[in-house]
Amino acid sequence: MKHLARRITATSQKSFGMYGRAAAITDRALIHMELGRPHADTPDHIKQAAIDAIRAGKVHYSDLTGIAPLREALRDKLVRQNGLDVTPGQIIVTNGLTHGSFAAIMAFIDPGDEAILLEPFYPQHIGKIELAGGSVVTAPLDAANGFRIDPALIEPRITARTKMIVLINPCNPTGRVYTREELQGLADLAIRHDLLVLADEVYEDILFDNARHTSIASLPGMADRTVSLFAFTKSYAMDGWRIGYMAAPDWAVGALLKITANDVTHVNTFVQDGALAAVTGDPAVLEGLIAEDKAKRDIVVSRLNQMPGITCAWPEGTIYAFPDISATGLASQALAERLLEETGVVVEAGSFYGAAGEGHLRICFGSLSVEQITEAMDRLQRFFGGLERRAGKEVAAV
Repeated sequence: MKHLARRITATSQKSFGMYGRAAAITDRALIHMELGRPHADTPDHIKQAAIDAIRAGKVHYSDLTGIAPLREALRDKLVRQNGLDVTPGQIIVTNGLTHGSFAAIMAFIDPGDEAILLEPFYPQHIGKIELAGGSVVTAPLDAANGFRIDPALIEPRITARTKMIVLINPCNPTGRVYTREELQGLADLAIRHDLLVLADEVYEDILFDNARHTSIASLPGMADRTVSLFAFTKSYAMDGWRIGYMAAPDWAVGALLKITANDVTHVNTFVQDGALAAVTGDPAVLEGLIAEDKAKRDIVVSRLNQMPGITCAWPEGTIYAFPDISATGLASQALAERLLEETGVVVEAGSFYGAAGEGHLRICFGSLSVEQITEAMDRLQRFFGGLERRAGKEVAAV
């Protein structure tokens, strides 16, 4: 028998966007600015902690929710940094944020339920919702308003079947860090319509220009209806380690453990010692990594704003720029494909993140060295300058 489950045949295939297209090109070197992975190496003290744990024999089964010292340290961090009133018993260590979001969606979404994604959205949440039997409903935010959270654009999407709103803050792909006022508007909707909020906060540490990150679970009335997701992936350049954590209301922990205990049992034991070293280590290490991201952001955004037909808002957080390319007259997917073929610079089309992202590109500045970024910007400068010259010749000919 070769009968696949309907959860496989009736759901969307996971797309890797321009990364998938670029993978087919093997005859020349490409500059990859489409992938949201850190360029920095994991700091040495984190690696050493994992090595020491292996040598100490921490290679066996451990707690289903994560080792106690790590959960206690994470509780302290969540209280101090995020304003969450939680206990170690409300924290579950996960195989990265992706695992945490999958567990939460599987625990709370029934077939027929709807989950709202704010658009532009992070596409990888779509497949998880569909695998759980739910339906994705998008709420497009307004580019002209800086992609602010506007309850008037979200509330009409809420129906009797809506179960959850998925929030990404700081936002991938736009680089927005939502204000407390914006989050309060979303919280009011969740309370009024009795909805859960799944808060993806993986970029919480990567903030620029005095931007302040607020965890929506810290707002009045939200602690009991929010599952907050975090990871070491971006902040500490630990993407390959696959370790994150979630903080959930007491009533939800058992349901989440029913998923995590069945799919992974528990997270790799000695890797958790590395995570403990990260969260309890010298804060200057994290500050240094963020300073590197800011320097790269400054290069990319300043250079983009010098290119004909391009305007780029300064991202308040994350490792992405989201330049507006609508003045070029080209659709974002077509432009991304031309950049790949004509410059060898791989960027993602804004439309990959939903229709509200059309007219934009997503460019990751956190994944490359300064030298690679400079070369990429030089190539883009020549490309867009050439577009302007060709357009001028066409106008002159008319």
